[in-house]
Amino acid sequence: MVHQEPAGAPGLVAAAAATTAEVRLSRRRWAVVLLFSSYSLCNAFQWIQYGSINNVFVHFYGVSAFAIDWLSMTYMVTYIPLLFPVAWLLDKRGLRFIALAGSALNALGAWVKLGSLKPHLFPITVLGQVICSLAQVFILGMPSRIASVWFGSREVSTACSIAVFGNQLGIAVGFLVPPVLVPSVEDVEKLAYHISIMFFMTAGVATALFVLVIIVFKEKPPHPPSRAQALIQSRPTEEYSYMQSILSLLRNVNFLLLMITYGLNAGCFYALSTLLSRMVIHHYPGEEVNAGRIGLTIILSGMVGALISGICLDRTKTYKFFMTGYLPLGFEFAAELTYPESEGTSSGLLNVSAQIFGIAFTIGQGQIMDRFGTKAGNLFLCSFLFLGTVMTAFIKADLRRQQANLDNEQTKVMPEACTDPIVLEESKL
Repeated sequence: MVHQEPAGAPGLVAAAAATTAEVRLSRRRWAVVLLFSSYSLCNAFQWIQYGSINNVFVHFYGVSAFAIDWLSMTYMVTYIPLLFPVAWLLDKRGLRFIALAGSALNALGAWVKLGSLKPHLFPITVLGQVICSLAQVFILGMPSRIASVWFGSREVSTACSIAVFGNQLGIAVGFLVPPVLVPSVEDVEKLAYHISIMFFMTAGVATALFVLVIIVFKEKPPHPPSRAQALIQSRPTEEYSYMQSILSLLRNVNFLLLMITYGLNAGCFYALSTLLSRMVIHHYPGEEVNAGRIGLTIILSGMVGALISGICLDRTKTYKFFMTGYLPLGFEFAAELTYPESEGTSSGLLNVSAQIFGIAFTIGQGQIMDRFGTKAGNLFLCSFLFLGTVMTAFIKADLRRQQANLDNEQTKVMPEACTDPIVLEESKL
C-alpha cells in the first residue's frame, strides 16, 4: 500500500521541525552585532567626513560646494541600482559573505582616498568615495537580518537598535572629528597634511575591523535563537523564490506605506546631515567646529531615541512611534509586517526609498537655500516630515513574526511512536 502525503505536507513537516528544534542563544551574538556596528560606524564616518567640512574641501580641491555635496550623495545614488543584486547575494551566500565584502570595500575605499592628497587629484577622492558607497550597500540592509538570525524574540529589537547605533554614531563622529583634525587654513600644503592624518586614521581602523570580521563573524549560531527563525531555517530551499519574495513585499499595502514614510523621514535626515555645515557657515563664518557640535547633538539625540525605542519594542511590540529612533524601528517594523520574507530584502527596499528621497531632498533643499535662504529650506523639509507623520498613522500593525513565535510555542506535536496523524496548528501568515 502506497502512502501519499497530503497537500501542504512540506509546510507541515517544516512546522514540526521548527517546533521540535532546540532553541538556544549563542554568546557570540553580542560580538557579532558589536563588530557589525563598528564597521558600519567607520563606513558612516566616511560618508559625512566631506560634508561636515564642506568649505575646507571646496578650498583644497578648488571645486564647487555642490561637487562636495555629491560626495555624500554618491552613497545614495550607488545604493539604488545595487540593492537587488546585493539582497540576492545575502539570500544566496549568507551573512558572512556580505560582512566580508562590506568591510573589505570599506577598507579599500579608505586606502584609495590616501592617493588624493593634492588639489588636482579630486577624481581619486571621488573614486575612493564610490568604493565606500559600494561597501554601504553591503551594510545598510544587515541590522534586522543579524538581529533575527542571532537574537531571541525578546531581544531582537534591541539588537537591531545596537546594529543601527553604529551607523548613527559614525555620523556623529563624522560631524565632530573632521573639523578638529582638519582646521580651515589657507596654506594648501598644511591642509593636505591635516587631511592625510584623517585619511590614515580612517584607513587603519577600517583595515583592523576587516581583519576582525574574518576572525569573529560567523554565518549563524549553532542553534536557532527563536521559533520564528527555526521555522525559516526548516523551510526547504526550493520553496524560496527571490523574485516572488519581492513581488510579495510590493503587494503588501502596510509595507508600501512604511516604505514611503521611512523614505520621507530618513531622506530629510540625509539632506540635513549633508547640508548642515553649509547652513551654519553661511550665517556664522569660521564656525566649522561648532557646526560639527550641532550635528553631533542631533545624532546623539537620535541614538538615545533609537536605543529607547529598541528596548520599548522588545517589551511592548508597539511599533508606531514617531520620528526619534525611526531607523531601527523601521527595519524591525518591516520585518514584522513582511515575515517570513527575507529581512535583507525588506530593509533594502526601505533604504532605496530613503536614498531616493535623500537625493531629491538634498538637491531641492540646496537649491531653495541658495535662492530663498536657510529658513525656506528647513520649512521645505518640515512639510515632508509632517506628511510622513500623518501617513504613519495609517499603517496597520500586522505583527506576523511575533504571531509566528506565539503560534509555534502553542503548537503541540504528538510523540513519534504514535500512529495517529500529527495535528499541527498553523498560523495564517
